[in-house]
Amino acid sequence: MQRLFTLKLSKNKTGIAYLTAGSFLVAAVLLGISIGTVFVPIDAILRIIGTDILRLPMGNADPMYTSIVLNIRLPRVVLAGLVGASLAIAGAAFQGLLRNPLADPYTLGVSSGASVGAVLTLYFHLALPVVGIYTLPLLSILASFTTILLVVWFARKIDRFMKVETVILTGIIFSSFLGAFISLMIALADEELMQIIGWLLGSVSARGWEYVGIIAPFTVIGSAVMMICARDLDAMSFGEEQARHLGVNVQRKKLLILIAGSILTGAAVSVSGTIGFIGLVIPHLTRRLWGANHKHLLPLSVLTGGGFLVLADLVSRTVIAPTELPIGVITALIGAPAFAAILLRRRRERRG
Repeated sequence: MQRLFTLKLSKNKTGIAYLTAGSFLVAAVLLGISIGTVFVPIDAILRIIGTDILRLPMGNADPMYTSIVLNIRLPRVVLAGLVGASLAIAGAAFQGLLRNPLADPYTLGVSSGASVGAVLTLYFHLALPVVGIYTLPLLSILASFTTILLVVWFARKIDRFMKVETVILTGIIFSSFLGAFISLMIALADEELMQIIGWLLGSVSARGWEYVGIIAPFTVIGSAVMMICARDLDAMSFGEEQARHLGVNVQRKKLLILIAGSILTGAAVSVSGTIGFIGLVIPHLTRRLWGANHKHLLPLSVLTGGGFLVLADLVSRTVIAPTELPIGVITALIGAPAFAAILLRRRRERRG
């Protein structure tokens, strides 16, 4: 069987990897901003970004293009990129931590927890004082934090060393319970039904810069923590006992990675709804292409995941325009066959 975690990545290959992933993200962003009901030329986009955002003397663009780019498409593209990046880096970290390429941020029930927070907010029409429109994302993030704390607490009660199998089973238990609770809310919903279902299917439509401001700090903090733990993830990918021999405080690092992954996943789900398969497919593809050295795997997953979700959002709003498909539908249509292909490949490798 081919070893899943190959840690070597030459300097030349590293440069090619970052150039490829970075170019993919830039191309996805430009396409996402350019294509729509009104086509915006690439040169106009560059002029708008240079003049209005970077404050460079690049001349003024058409006011209509400027309004479309700055107020509608750019915040949507940035939000999609941040959501995709958050889910991808969390998935890469969870796969390394759990030593399983089929793991993703939803394994621990964090997504279900965030979804419960959102569904309760929509069902009861909750609006917290002062925060106003931020009630939905804030309660979703709070629910995701609560879920991971409960998962970790319960796992430690069962096994104080928090073995991988214990954490996974605990996450599945909580995810199943919370999924049943969401189904109950949907069954009881009346006029809120379509709003709840639409949110659960996932979307970055009509969110605006406010939601970018909500997710951005969590993406930066969670990603920074993951990058700090990159070497420890490399060690733990060979097994917990081996990591201990290398001087890694496995229990502490495991808890830190679980919390950082929950921050990333909870924040992403809170602003976009449930979007599946990003945290599964993107890290697996990145690992296959460029190796499993987490020093490079994590940032490459950020770039690739962000670009992928920007393109998925572009497809969701243009494939049957003017009607928009939920972005979760697009990622599922792509991710489910990819998931099946991963399973078949693993089976062939085991037989070989």
